Amino acid sequence: MIFTLLWTDVMVWILIAALIVWGWVVSRSPQVKQQWHTIFKSGIAMASATILLFYLFFTLLDSVHLRLAKETEGKNTQVQYGEMVSLLDMMFSHNIRNTERTYSAPFATHEYAKSIVVDDRGVTQQEYLPLKHVSQEGSLFQKSLFALLLGFVLSVLLIVLHIFLRSKGKGVVVIRQIVRGESELPWRTAYVTLSLLIMVFTWLYMLSYEYHVLGTDKVGGDVLYQSFKSIRTGVLIGILTTLIMLPVAVILGVSAGLFGGWVDDIIQYLYTTLSSIPGVLLIAAGVLMMQVTMDNNPTWFETTLERSDLRLLFLIVILGVTSWTGLCRLLRAETLKISQIEFVTAAKAFGVGKWTIIRRHIIPNLMHIILISVVLDFSGLVLAEAVLSYVGVGVDPTMHSWGNMINQARLEMAREPMVWWSLFSAFVFMFILVLAANLLSDRIQKVLDPRNKV
Repeated sequence: MIFTLLWTDVMVWILIAALIVWGWVVSRSPQVKQQWHTIFKSGIAMASATILLFYLFFTLLDSVHLRLAKETEGKNTQVQYGEMVSLLDMMFSHNIRNTERTYSAPFATHEYAKSIVVDDRGVTQQEYLPLKHVSQEGSLFQKSLFALLLGFVLSVLLIVLHIFLRSKGKGVVVIRQIVRGESELPWRTAYVTLSLLIMVFTWLYMLSYEYHVLGTDKVGGDVLYQSFKSIRTGVLIGILTTLIMLPVAVILGVSAGLFGGWVDDIIQYLYTTLSSIPGVLLIAAGVLMMQVTMDNNPTWFETTLERSDLRLLFLIVILGVTSWTGLCRLLRAETLKISQIEFVTAAKAFGVGKWTIIRRHIIPNLMHIILISVVLDFSGLVLAEAVLSYVGVGVDPTMHSWGNMINQARLEMAREPMVWWSLFSAFVFMFILVLAANLLSDRIQKVLDPRNKV
């Protein structure tokens, strides 16, 4: 077994390291720590953060890729490795392996459409053929009850472990406060949300061994596996695109507002020109150029996964390059206003350098706008991926994403009988992620915006 890193894997783990460092920096600042403490005093914010962490957990599982050694005969043969798989692929290996012939509905035991069969007497008729990898034994209700109970036990163990790790020997007292809703932060809401998420996932995962819980697609692939596999694509586009866009928007917006003159004129001309070009056309042109380059250089890639990963990385870069203009314009206006305040004027009078003024006075007073924009742009970019994949300029068609699932469902919804579960699954997974991000951004805006009172 050897570990293999894709380009997006590297970016994901760098992001995790940066978040850990940022959390350490925040913990050393009492003022910033108190602001985030105030944000999470809201039960809705705590539940939303729990959901986002749950999605991030599956993103990390799908960002650890490795190749397993193949079994070979003989002792002196060279070790050969199979295709690249992630930890999430290994978790759902039974769904990858147990493919059906064609469509089947959620929890169905037979195919969704009739097939022409010839019986022993030579008579031709249409029948619903049974599925090959679905259990015909046992009660679905009993299996569901056992899975939910197991999920509840697992969630209780995790919650108790977390309480005792953070309670410093006062676990019983802390548990009593949480149950009564008297804790400083709404941990009860977070624990209930976590319990529901674990119970639902345990139920889906355990039943996936005996049923196709969310049905199968045209070629018999399991829709549940595709939905979880698409989490990484949506989260990466939402987070990494925002982080690529953020430095450009902050540097150019603050520079335009503080330096003025020809610097302001050039930056204004740049973002005005870029905003005048339809974003979809820029993205389509960039993706098509990249596609032609990859088609002309097939030797760059050893596997299809590496090819689709490079296209995903390029799409992230293109989205970052085309989405910074709105935040840049906003930061320029705020910098113009802050630069006229007394403490900035005094710093200029004492000869403080402009880069020091930016670091000590401008950026700290823009952080609330930056954080609000980051969370809002995240949900917008997740939806943008679905739209771009729907029109054919998004991620590679071989890559799992909610946009590709929706694009596939476009034809499935028009057939008779209608195949609705691919669209439904992509909608539910994407809706929960975007809703959680929007609810958290509302709370961040309410707390960090100086014009609002918490």
